[in-house]
Amino acid sequence: MEERKFIKLKKEEFAIKEYIKKSLGKGKISKLDIEYTPLGEKIIILTNRPGFVIGKKGERIDRFTRFLKEKFKLDNPHIEIKEIEEPLFDSQLVADEIATALERMGNLKFKVIAYRKLQEIMGQGALGCELRLTGKLPSERSKSWRFALGYLKKAGEPSKEINRAQSTALTKTGIIGIKVAIMHPKAKIYDKIEINDEIKKQINEIPKDQNIEKTAIKKLKKIKKTRKTKKIKIN
Repeated sequence: MEERKFIKLKKEEFAIKEYIKKSLGKGKISKLDIEYTPLGEKIIILTNRPGFVIGKKGERIDRFTRFLKEKFKLDNPHIEIKEIEEPLFDSQLVADEIATALERMGNLKFKVIAYRKLQEIMGQGALGCELRLTGKLPSERSKSWRFALGYLKKAGEPSKEINRAQSTALTKTGIIGIKVAIMHPKAKIYDKIEINDEIKKQINEIPKDQNIEKTAIKKLKKIKKTRKTKKIKIN
């Protein structure tokens, strides 16, 4: 019984997310989370356009709350909106923007769209970015195209810092799948070493041992002399 309740709850959550995403349109929402509190249900929407999501005098928020109460029988739904300050580092927003651009401009200009978005992301200061487009581009047979710039870890602990997302574009030739992976400039890279001014001062203060250099030079001279004095015997 508990498993059925859990599955039913997850289905309702998925239906709520799909309804809000479809009603607002593609590329308006990055992420939507649902939290259950003693006061009621808390729905957190991450977006780069909070004014559009709220609407005039909160019309869209009121409409969403009424629909959630009537359709999904939620007791006290509370919608909270969080603004995304850096939309170019959000992989879901980037994937949705590429999808809408392909639907509007057509799949023949997919290279222009991908390279332009890649340059915008890297110009903003990202460490690395990778875009993958899969579909009938531009021929009748499906193909996978990869566009990448910068530093992007594929495995290990730093790979968890990569923000990944995917989206789909419905074009005249068919559906095109879009995958985006972005590495934030503040991501932790363990094999990257930065030397501060204090460390430079400490390195300069270390006394240089001249005796080590002298002994090394003497050894090299001895090796050269032994090579010259050696005679090759021929039987």
